[in-house]
Amino acid sequence: MEETKNRVPSKWRTRNQQKHPKTAIAEILRKSWYKLRLSVRHSSRVPTWDAIVLTAASPEQSQLYEWQLNRAKRLGRIANSTVTLAVPDPDGCRIGSGAATLEAIHQLAIHFQKIAACGDHDPATNGVDGSVNCSSHQRFDNGVSDLPYIDILAKKHILLLHAGGDSKRVPWANPMGKVFLPLPYLAADDPDGPVPLLFDHILAISSCARQAFKNEGGLFIMTGDVLPCFDASSMILPEDASCIITVPITLDIASNHGVVVASKTGSLDYISSVNLVENLLQKPSKEELIENQALLDDSRTLLDTGIIAVRGKAWVELVKLACSSKPLILQLLDSNKEMSLYEDLVAAWVPSKHEWLKKRPLGEQLVDKLGKVQMFSYCAHELLFLHFGTSSEVLDHLSGADSEFVGRRHLCSIPATTTSDIAASAIILSSKIAPGVSIGEDSLIYDSSISSGIQIGSLSVVVSINVPGAFDGVVKGPVRFMLPDRHCMWEVPLSDCNDRVIVYCGLHDNPKTSMSKDGTFCGRPWKKVLHDLQIQETNLWSSTGVSGNCLWNARIFPILPYNEMLQLASWLMGLSDQNNQSMLNLWKNSPRVSLEVLHRSIDFQKMCLGSSMHQADLAAGIARACISFGLLGRNLFQLCEEILQMEISGAEICKDFLAICPSLQVHNSKIVPKSRAYQVKVDLLRACKDEALANELEHKVWAAVADETASAVRYGFKEHLLDASHGISSSIHKGNKVEIDAEKQSLLRSVKVELPVRVDFVGGWSDTPPWSLERSGCVLNMAICLEGSLPIGTIIKTTNTAGVLIRDDASTELFVQDPASIIPPFDSTDPFRLVKCALLVTGVIHDKNLQFMGLDIRTWANVPRGSGLGTSSILAAAVVKGLLQIIDGDDGEENVARLVLVLEQLMGTGGGWQDQIGGLYPGIKFTTSSPGIPLRLQVFPLMANPELMLELHQRLLVVFTGQVRLARDVLQHVVTRYLRRDNLLVSSIKRLVELAKIGREALMNGDIDELGDIMTEAWRLHQELDPYCSNDSVDRLFEIVQPHCCGYKLVGAGGGGFALLLAKDVNHADELRHLLSQSSDLDVKVYDWNIYSQS
Repeated sequence: MEETKNRVPSKWRTRNQQKHPKTAIAEILRKSWYKLRLSVRHSSRVPTWDAIVLTAASPEQSQLYEWQLNRAKRLGRIANSTVTLAVPDPDGCRIGSGAATLEAIHQLAIHFQKIAACGDHDPATNGVDGSVNCSSHQRFDNGVSDLPYIDILAKKHILLLHAGGDSKRVPWANPMGKVFLPLPYLAADDPDGPVPLLFDHILAISSCARQAFKNEGGLFIMTGDVLPCFDASSMILPEDASCIITVPITLDIASNHGVVVASKTGSLDYISSVNLVENLLQKPSKEELIENQALLDDSRTLLDTGIIAVRGKAWVELVKLACSSKPLILQLLDSNKEMSLYEDLVAAWVPSKHEWLKKRPLGEQLVDKLGKVQMFSYCAHELLFLHFGTSSEVLDHLSGADSEFVGRRHLCSIPATTTSDIAASAIILSSKIAPGVSIGEDSLIYDSSISSGIQIGSLSVVVSINVPGAFDGVVKGPVRFMLPDRHCMWEVPLSDCNDRVIVYCGLHDNPKTSMSKDGTFCGRPWKKVLHDLQIQETNLWSSTGVSGNCLWNARIFPILPYNEMLQLASWLMGLSDQNNQSMLNLWKNSPRVSLEVLHRSIDFQKMCLGSSMHQADLAAGIARACISFGLLGRNLFQLCEEILQMEISGAEICKDFLAICPSLQVHNSKIVPKSRAYQVKVDLLRACKDEALANELEHKVWAAVADETASAVRYGFKEHLLDASHGISSSIHKGNKVEIDAEKQSLLRSVKVELPVRVDFVGGWSDTPPWSLERSGCVLNMAICLEGSLPIGTIIKTTNTAGVLIRDDASTELFVQDPASIIPPFDSTDPFRLVKCALLVTGVIHDKNLQFMGLDIRTWANVPRGSGLGTSSILAAAVVKGLLQIIDGDDGEENVARLVLVLEQLMGTGGGWQDQIGGLYPGIKFTTSSPGIPLRLQVFPLMANPELMLELHQRLLVVFTGQVRLARDVLQHVVTRYLRRDNLLVSSIKRLVELAKIGREALMNGDIDELGDIMTEAWRLHQELDPYCSNDSVDRLFEIVQPHCCGYKLVGAGGGGFALLLAKDVNHADELRHLLSQSSDLDVKVYDWNIYSQS
């Protein structure tokens, strides 16, 4: 149940703005979304909620919420393992947020009982549509708790979101539920994804809160009309107690809200932010605050945010009460009373409120069951609330100082600026706008189709309006209508009929304010509306002069054909030039509804289906334009998922797109990379359920990536990289051709190449094809020696015996009698494919180079397998460099680096240029790549002062995690996402590039601490690219060392291998070394290292 007594107004937000810039909100939300995505993709690493429960006002609203919850699962907002429930008030009768809390827990217990009884431990399979039937009470109906199932529920982690209000102050959100209103924060990060909702952002924040519970079961309660922006993972939640989240606030604001009086002495383990709750005050005056000692040292007080956490034994007691609450709720229904969460239920945990509570409905029972539980206050000093209590507040959050991270155009179809007048600040979401439309500044258009001739003023809200016109051919000429500034308009399908009704009001109208108290309609006082339009009070309300007569219960909205509803809307707004009497007669004679009646008459199934079809149609239009006219820059895989929501026609649309693909490749072959074109076809085949053909075509995707890489470094394989019949060995080395005459071949030669390994601070993935072939890349890395030596090397000798002998450090060897037999593709298990590919890319086995001599090649890498230190690429660089020296070729670092890039594509491992650059060039360097033919690399050595290098050497630990990693699996996943144009991946790699530049400046400025922040953010972004780049062992390592570190990350692609730990200072570094050497929980090794400085 939504309640407003503890809501924080925009006024409070403005006062705290200097302390909480909106860039901080964006940062908090991005980190929270990262946690949410990670918990959904890899819940074994980042635990997610066992259940998410929404309260609803009615069974009909609960059906809508179930649809939204299923949608959230489909979109990856909620893990498949998470139980989702929408629980209405019994029989649609209001019972208050406290009783609704008990009912929700009760229904959840029933659900888990069903799972246990059926032996079904997959909550996602409970119904045909994934929803859960909350109407049957079965064994719990007798009001007797079943202890075994209480024990099961007590171990679960539950998110409870109160969303059962009627949204009177945001009436256009009433049909969808205020918690599901559009909130396009960070929408630009994923422009092909669905429009973010307030609910989605709440899920993101709450995913961090789940981490604060750790392994102890509990309940986390939030409300559906606020977005609390803070790092919820940092909360300190007392065990076996309830805890209310508070924030310091000034007294003038506190006088209109709930206040928590926290003990000055009863802190938890001397943690100043956690204190026992001594009292609860409602809308206290300054005198009451002083009398109850509610003032803080800075003369502020603690605001009750409405966020409550219940853990351990306190959670068990609450579950027991809920599972025996059926008689209590029946008493409430019989007496027509309500039990509040924030006044009644919470008061049971505060001893000073017990006498007051016992006089309230069911107060004695609450004190008896919960009175022994302690309640604490956790003060979240940095918490910032965004309250969505009124329509104007919603627009404020979209058009005010927050607007820098608001997506203003998202999944929409809009006309050219020369055929329409749409303000740049207008927000168009999931909508189709025809030419000839005007939209004013800071207006919100959502889930609508607006035809020509419609004018929408500034600061207006239009939701689910579908004006018939050119889109559907219903009318021949344009429909003329003007929505004035500061107005809201929305459209609702009605149950039990095929009709729809258009609803409207002023932005600042309060539907709850009565006519006698100067209530307004469309911005004008009711008395003026009635006078101007000659409407009688009895036309709107059943009785006159009653204080309850207000917009909420005014029967004012006619149900008529669409054009007539628009005409009457203009008339009721006072804009019509038509004859007043004719409009009045039309209005009087029409069936009409009020907001109150409408709230009970919405056809939610039709509304959900219509919205789904509308968004799928938009996605189809965007995808069609992308394929027909564009350069395949959109994420068609994601768009097709939305298109397939059209169950009948979705698959046919995808088949039509597939038929366009051949002509697309013909016309755009010089512009669109072949790898991208193939990936588009693979995605469309999968959308058409042709998995076999998609898998077959996938091989061409990777062959195309390899071919494009080779072409970019000027050693092209033409069209047949993996086709041995086309003479690969003669085409690989184009531009690198060296022939050894017979005299030189008769001379025995020997070369030895030793190289360091590399550790990367930031920028990895921007060096990897196909990204680096199409976009700029930047990497900040460092060449290091391990345990006092260069760990990677090769010795190559010429012999008088024909053939090639290859040996490695595992005493494995291979003799190839005829070098011409070395042709790709190579088996992925071939231990010698690296050397074979080096022989190919250098041209050593070309023509007659080995006619009179042979080669003895020995390689070694004295680092653990799967180190992540770039071992494979650096070893390849050593072999390539050695072979080029043997044949007097160009063994310069840049040429070697390019050849290794080709070599890795030929091997089938992929990979970028940063590893070989890291090993070939000494010291710390900042390297950039510019796309083109040839690929241009620029290496900038960082000439940092010796003191800085000494401090870095003292504070940076190079640690082997004991976990073997394989970059190829991670790499293929990331490259596939890039080829799909996954926008979240693209924005993540762009940020890595930006961080590399910032890291360079930090080192040049001597700021090692900033480098630590950069490393940590880079590690977060790497997990955004692929959640499997870490594991439980690595997570545990970082959790243990975090108090001592200012930065940490795995090197390379992740998944295991080596980690970099940057200590806060030299003393913390010493403590870390001791901690890691003594820890029995961690199988790690700290390596001695030094910067490789010799070229």
